[in-house]
Amino acid sequence: MAMKLSHTDEKGRPRMVDVSEKADTLREAVAKGEVRMKAETLAMIKEGGTSKGDVLSVAQLAGIMAAKQTPHLIPLCHPLLLSEIKVDLEINEKGKAVLITATVKNTGKTGVEMEALTSVSVAALTIYDMCKAVDRSMRIESVRLVKKSGGKSGTIVLE
Repeated sequence: MAMKLSHTDEKGRPRMVDVSEKADTLREAVAKGEVRMKAETLAMIKEGGTSKGDVLSVAQLAGIMAAKQTPHLIPLCHPLLLSEIKVDLEINEKGKAVLITATVKNTGKTGVEMEALTSVSVAALTIYDMCKAVDRSMRIESVRLVKKSGGKSGTIVLE
């Protein structure tokens, strides 16, 4: 049996999936990613010493705001009422990176994976933007979904 993409109709044209018959369930998604950088840049972030302000607080807020804007950025995403958005940022000195974890929850007919992934991505881009003047070698890496739960698929743990 051939796999079919859910966001295309029988003629291969884009469509927003009809979720009207699906049951409302508690849904959660967790995504992660990281921004690698020079040790000096990481130290500057840790000390709060960039000219643009507190990098971690701004990135955390950017990640929260991004999750709420996901359907405006990803064309076929459903607009969802989100019940919780959590963005955690951790400094990993050994790996010379800021680790980003976003957790998004709602009760609804469709999952919140895209919101969690968008949150991580925009938080990472914000770190990059705020630090690019001092470190052009930064790399955004490993943005991925690590867990999702709710709906007919149940809980899926990817790492």
